[in-house]
Amino acid sequence: MSPWIRIPLGLFIIAVGFLMVQKTDVFLSWFGRIPFAEDKFGPGGSRFFYKLLGIAVVFIGISTATNVISGVLEDLAGLLTHTSSS
Repeated sequence: MSPWIRIPLGLFIIAVGFLMVQKTDVFLSWFGRIPFAEDKFGPGGSRFFYKLLGIAVVFIGISTATNVISGVLEDLAGLLTHTSSS
């Protein structure tokens, strides 16, 4: 992917992840509580889950902007299709 597309896309993904961490209550009002998170993490587990998800999204955005994710996806595709990338 061209750096002219990859870097702005990665920055957009990072911004979405940051907003998920910063404005957790907005995401909680949009998508509601997560029963799994409430059971496993206790009261407030949904907020904690949205924050963890936001941090994961930030790392995906960093990986996209730095082009690390393409290698990971190639290896995953090779693993799933039983082929090698080299």
